[in-house]
Amino acid sequence: MTAAVIPGNLAAQLRRSQRRKKAFAISLTLPLLIFLLVTFIVPIGALLMRAVENPEVAGTVPHTVAALKKWDRKSTPPDEAYAAMITDLSAISEQADAGGLARRLNSEISGARSLIMSTYRALPFDAGLTPAQTKAHMLELDPRWEELGYWQAIAKNGSRWTPDYLLASIDMKRNIEGKIVNVDPESAAFFKILMRTFSVSAIVTICCLLLGYPLAYWLSTLSPRRANILMILVLVPFWTSVLVRSAAWIVLLQTNGVVNRFFLELGLIHEPLPLLFNRLGVIIAMVHILLPFMILPLYSVMKSVPPTYLRAAVSLGSSPLAAFFRVYMPQTFPGMGAGGLLVFILSIGYYVTPALLGGADDQMLSYYIAQYTNVTVNWGMACALGAVLLSATLVLYALYRRVVKSELSLG
Repeated sequence: MTAAVIPGNLAAQLRRSQRRKKAFAISLTLPLLIFLLVTFIVPIGALLMRAVENPEVAGTVPHTVAALKKWDRKSTPPDEAYAAMITDLSAISEQADAGGLARRLNSEISGARSLIMSTYRALPFDAGLTPAQTKAHMLELDPRWEELGYWQAIAKNGSRWTPDYLLASIDMKRNIEGKIVNVDPESAAFFKILMRTFSVSAIVTICCLLLGYPLAYWLSTLSPRRANILMILVLVPFWTSVLVRSAAWIVLLQTNGVVNRFFLELGLIHEPLPLLFNRLGVIIAMVHILLPFMILPLYSVMKSVPPTYLRAAVSLGSSPLAAFFRVYMPQTFPGMGAGGLLVFILSIGYYVTPALLGGADDQMLSYYIAQYTNVTVNWGMACALGAVLLSATLVLYALYRRVVKSELSLG
């Protein structure tokens, strides 16, 4: 009987020991999980929510939205809508709330800001006015209240949730009837900006690969002592601010800068080259800043490739060049993919370098995110553009994972 009890006690003790180990492991990772939740997941969730949130109109003029709910958006708005607008504006206690409403409607139709704010400053109206009298008083104050466009903008944005920001980020919009259509060709800009962002990032990535691959290969062939010393030079940019490095390139690339003077003294050019405030200057500076992110993954992969493979291929009759491209390079594809993905993802979110060294036609999508955040204070549009960048990053990462998985399965 005692012999039958002992294994059961041992099994229970083993289960308790395993539970304690799991609890201890969870307690060790819990701070990191909380940190990621607070600093990464929650902000991204807030960004995605703000990209479809539209609280300015629905939360500030709810009575007006309700009065326009059954309006066909083509005929004259009912008199009750005018009275409801005065009721809603009178209920706004903070001028900042009225300013938020004005900015939101002004993004839909020009002139809405001055219309809303002038009416808000003219309050209060006389008490006891009928809806028809309120309408007459508003038209006397500002005849623009008779124009349908302002009321259509209010009715269109009456819902607290809207796809308008996301549609605008890809050059689409909802018309008066609520149908999704393309914006006018003169107003279409974000698709070109997105393509510009991708093209600049692709060029920077290719340049980093062309420069970083031979350098990483050379480092991998050196002795550990010499490689570590030279690796310090590669890592020096990490110890300098991006803003400082971009400012240094302004000094180097300007008309009377070091680069142009050097070429002029050598007689290679007869007049200074336009290297600053254009696409070339942006690419040069970004390649310099992002090159270490390409070298490090390549170097780590190349160090794991045995040098005997090349010697074996040459000893079997292959030329050194053919052995390099057919034996050595395929084994470095993971490093090329990891470095290329890292550089490209970092490039599409760059802001400081294009803003300092680029011209008006060289700004990338992050510049306009900053503009909507700091200048026009349109958080919805800024978050929608951020969601576009996030989606592009996730798609690129998914493609990279799929390519790597297919290569592993083929290998």
